[in-house]
Amino acid sequence: MSTRQYSPLGQLVLARLREFFRQPEVVFWVYGFPILLVVALGMAFRNKPVEHIAVSVQNGQYTQPVAEALSANARFQVQRCDADACRLRLRTGRTDLVVIAEAGPHYQYSYDPTRAESVMARSAVDDALQRAAGRKDIASTNDKELAEPGARYIDFLVPGLLGMGLMGGGLWGVGFVIVDMRIRKLLKRFIATPMKKYQFLAGIMFSRFLFMIPEIVILLLFAWLVFGVRVQGSIFAVMFFVFLGAFTFAGIGLLVASRANTVETVSGLMNLVMLPMWIASGIFFSSDRFPAGVQPLIKILPLTPLINALRAVILEGTSLVQLWPQIVVLSIWGVVTFALALRWFRWM
Repeated sequence: MSTRQYSPLGQLVLARLREFFRQPEVVFWVYGFPILLVVALGMAFRNKPVEHIAVSVQNGQYTQPVAEALSANARFQVQRCDADACRLRLRTGRTDLVVIAEAGPHYQYSYDPTRAESVMARSAVDDALQRAAGRKDIASTNDKELAEPGARYIDFLVPGLLGMGLMGGGLWGVGFVIVDMRIRKLLKRFIATPMKKYQFLAGIMFSRFLFMIPEIVILLLFAWLVFGVRVQGSIFAVMFFVFLGAFTFAGIGLLVASRANTVETVSGLMNLVMLPMWIASGIFFSSDRFPAGVQPLIKILPLTPLINALRAVILEGTSLVQLWPQIVVLSIWGVVTFALALRWFRWM
């Protein structure tokens, strides 16, 4: 009578799937939380007209004509106040610009050059006052407003959330699971089984891939149905970078968890790894905002090429061939971290 042989890799993946779906709270954080994040940020940064510009006009002999000229434009919310009150309103951010009218006519503008709202207010107010004084534009112009999918903040955000989900899933969904098994003495029991080290690590990574596929599909489908986010490029290219990113961060998660023995240790290491990418890799805003001196360091962080590649495919329709630098960086991170994890991993 023959004995049935079980695949260690298959059995470990099956066990991980059963364990995952028996925990509703874990299912929510993997599949539900990204949807809530898209809804909240999509509503907060939805397309809407430019808000009113708050302008304070300092009281004086020539205040009345300035206040009347600005009040005629619905864009401006005009507030008349004395010098100290105007300065306080500007310092506390309750007004974007302070206008001081003098003889001539001559206008003095007080504003914060580090605030984009103040700089824009200065330009808009000056244009309105110059027109009220009789200025005429020599060249004729017309405006063409862009309000199509691909140019909105939600279009920019979705690829960043995909990358963030892959990073979090690779580190917490792989690294934390291994440390939890080590704490519960499960890894110690695996020593007595025929399962090899590489089979165990591959099983953890492969099970993470299975969790990831519905996560990506649900997020993209929801963004398309609710916000009209469209994939301009190839779906195959998107899935290629999804799997490459999942492999890369799973390797990093394995490396972080290869020797950690406590929850505190692995949590600290993961936060140390994730924090620079959370801030600098362009999840919620472009990484180009950082100074040029740190750009080389930002570009080699694994999340940066992943998000840039996803945005290039989803928003611009860029092909895989054109994104070979990002593929090389991610592949190096994935291969090197998995090899080091395989070498340094300990069961106990």
